[in-house]
Amino acid sequence: MRRFIAAFGLGLVMATSAVQAQTTLSIATGGTGGVYYPIGGGLAEMIGRHIEGYSGVAEVTGASVENMGLIHREDSDLALALADTVYQAYHGEGRFDGRALTSVRALGSVYPNAIQLVTLKDTGITSLDDLRGKRVSLGAPGSGTEVSANTLLKANGITLEDTQRLNFNETADALRDGDIDAGFWSVGPPTSSIMSLANARDIHIISLSEEETAKAIEAQPVFAPFILAAGTYEGVDEDVRTLGTPNVLAVNARMSEDLAYQITKILFEKVEELRAIHSAADSTTVDFSLEATPIPLHPGALRYYQETGKNIPSRLMP
Repeated sequence: MRRFIAAFGLGLVMATSAVQAQTTLSIATGGTGGVYYPIGGGLAEMIGRHIEGYSGVAEVTGASVENMGLIHREDSDLALALADTVYQAYHGEGRFDGRALTSVRALGSVYPNAIQLVTLKDTGITSLDDLRGKRVSLGAPGSGTEVSANTLLKANGITLEDTQRLNFNETADALRDGDIDAGFWSVGPPTSSIMSLANARDIHIISLSEEETAKAIEAQPVFAPFILAAGTYEGVDEDVRTLGTPNVLAVNARMSEDLAYQITKILFEKVEELRAIHSAADSTTVDFSLEATPIPLHPGALRYYQETGKNIPSRLMP
């Protein structure tokens, strides 16, 4: 049974009979302190406005790892997930070792996340290596943040003894209260939980060295260098060198070709509606999607991309 935790675009003022005539699509997102939730809610609204006979609902989840299972089991209709998690799920690697979820398909990539390693200025933590011996949140259990944080740390030979698995809001609260020393976010900047923390405390976001970046990309090729611009958060006055990871909009291969086509079409052709909800969608373009998506496309999505006249990379072919 689907867990409709939070709904957008349900048209509650509509007559009950009209609502019953629609098919509601669930969109698995993440926690309310990240970007998946508002992006998923915006997409739900767009589905309700532009695809006849359908409405949408955004679902609060543990994010990327959990979302892949929801799509595989058809407990959710669409899901947002980090590209490294999607790649591992499709190929049966990492957290999915021995159980490839080959039913998962992509409609495309929506925007890039940035790994944001946040601490308070008075902790004295200024580098990745300084995390040794510290209390660190790796992200919520089953989240893409946890996967990305572990990949980055392992690639650079860093083992942590005192770790917690907190969601974005919990990580921000724990930092503010001094219960942890640092925390990872993998999310599209700016994100509300870091913004709130920066308004309450003086924060520092740790830059990665060129060597640390290169080792992480060697371990996970979907990573790419990313510059978090100065001024993104209160008190962060210099650019931060970190890693970016695309966010994939995934569905089950059993979704109808026509529905997958329509969702992909409105994602790109009505993208201004999504950008009005969150600036992360500024990166939502056909070119970015074709460059960043790590697994095969759903046939319905492929049909839309072919109509754009763009070159389709061979790795995206169903």
